Amino acid sequence: MCSSERVSIAIAVACMGLLCSAINGAIATVPELGSTRVVFQTNYGDIEFGFYPSVAPKTVEHIFKLVRLGCYNTNHFFRVDKGFVAQVADVTGGRTAPMNEVQKLEAGKTIVGEFSDVKHVRGILSMGRYSDPDSAQSSFSILLGEAPHLDGEYAIFGKVTKGDETLRKLEQVPTRKEGIFVMPTERITIFSTYYYDTEAETCEEDRLILKRRLAASAVEIEKQRMKCFI
Repeated sequence: MCSSERVSIAIAVACMGLLCSAINGAIATVPELGSTRVVFQTNYGDIEFGFYPSVAPKTVEHIFKLVRLGCYNTNHFFRVDKGFVAQVADVTGGRTAPMNEVQKLEAGKTIVGEFSDVKHVRGILSMGRYSDPDSAQSSFSILLGEAPHLDGEYAIFGKVTKGDETLRKLEQVPTRKEGIFVMPTERITIFSTYYYDTEAETCEEDRLILKRRLAASAVEIEKQRMKCFI
């Protein structure tokens, strides 16, 4: 074998090694979703998302508890920056309904920054925070495009599984600029939320569970409304 052939083989082997590394890296940054699904019912349509418990277990536990407590009901998207993010407001100040003591306790907790190598691309859920990396509470963003400058800086904990058409509607809402934020000129309300498990035994069981949770959400909202206006 001549030297030029040996060089060609060495180059091919090196390229294959780089390709395998790139493929393995790409696979490593696409984690598996858990079986839980959460649905936000907004005035522009539903948005369903799942969690990455293997990537950000503490964040997932916290956000899912807030959902189970009904904390995101009557909250809103305070920020919509087309091609960048749609950001859910902190529940403490973003809801129109008052919070009970249990909700306040959970909403006031801060979560350690669980940063990973998962990429910020459209549909990803990423926690909002202040300059302190461990200051995340309940506000989070849904990515509306690629944002590599956020990679490794904000905790990714899930992704949208259904409702991209709703996100596209949000991107068409008129906006105004306030400082660094692009904000909608009208309120984008999260009327209610519910959750279910994709591994539930039957569709009928799923439907019954969803009906019970929707009814519970409606009862809570009505109780809060009566408390405020009567």
